[in-house]
Amino acid sequence: MLAYGSHRMNPTPESTRETAAALLRQSIVWDNHGCMPVARPHDTSFLPQLQRYRAAGVSAVMLNVGFGEMGIEEHIRTLGSLRHWVKARPDEYLLLNSADDVEQAHATGRLAVGFDIEGANAVADQPSLVSLYYDLGVRWMLLAYNRNNRVGGGCQDEDTGLTPFGREVIAEMERVGMQVCCSHTGHRTVRDVFDVATRPVIFSHSNPSAVHAHPRNIPDDLIRACAATGGVVGINGIGSFLGRNDNRSETFAHHVDHVAQLVGAQHVALGLDYVFDTQELDDYLSKMAHTFPAELGYEKGVRMVAPEQLEAIVQALQKLGYGDADLRAVLGGNLMRLARTVWKSGAPI
Repeated sequence: MLAYGSHRMNPTPESTRETAAALLRQSIVWDNHGCMPVARPHDTSFLPQLQRYRAAGVSAVMLNVGFGEMGIEEHIRTLGSLRHWVKARPDEYLLLNSADDVEQAHATGRLAVGFDIEGANAVADQPSLVSLYYDLGVRWMLLAYNRNNRVGGGCQDEDTGLTPFGREVIAEMERVGMQVCCSHTGHRTVRDVFDVATRPVIFSHSNPSAVHAHPRNIPDDLIRACAATGGVVGINGIGSFLGRNDNRSETFAHHVDHVAQLVGAQHVALGLDYVFDTQELDDYLSKMAHTFPAELGYEKGVRMVAPEQLEAIVQALQKLGYGDADLRAVLGGNLMRLARTVWKSGAPI
């Protein structure tokens, strides 16, 4: 595969805030991972902040409905709460079931809202739950959340590889159309996934370790393997994974550029991982300090790339020489392609 750099244009004087804003208005923009409170499914007080996405030019967002050790009941309760809230506001939002919903949201000035799951603990020992989650709007699930589980290894654990049960879960995900995600997953397990996957695999919110070394980031060989499946790497906006608690738009653009240079702009996307309840994040990091050590940047006051930075990110990429076609792909076109390729059509609930 040719390096993307051979297609770069030279920066031009037209790379301005105005051209970046215009491109955002005209493009489908898709953030593949955002975090509303999930430990309190009855608390919808943060959900009005979803308007921040639309105000920033975002057409679609995937919201986390559970992670790590959370169980089936917690995932279902959160899904029920989020779906109910979104459906009650049809003038502002619509539930994301297909790529057509994203286009409709963009055309009507609304925000399409879909869901994701961080870690296969959500299915416990029952792969048939994958289809239930899919029917409820979950369009991707990562296999492990930092620690080992029934499916495979986490990126901050003694990774023992993909298990036979993990192969069953992947087969069921591919059958129903749910994207297999390898963010937070141990590298040995990820390599096993690439050996068995028959559909595009994604890293929904992971950064290249060649730019900043961190156990949550991924080496170039995994980025290449992901691209070989037709998948994408969604660049994460957490400061500890971008650098030393660095949430500058230019730094984010540097991570985008590395992946684009390595495998092509058609394999890069957005996965900001923005956490709206920062107090919940701080409390969780304190409570789970044994698995989120401060020396890895897991401490109070983590900086994050906010949705409002998208204009500055586009401008930074324009200054690096990226043209409109590649920027549209990164902003949302690549995720649209995967939705049309992987997701299975069906009547939404």
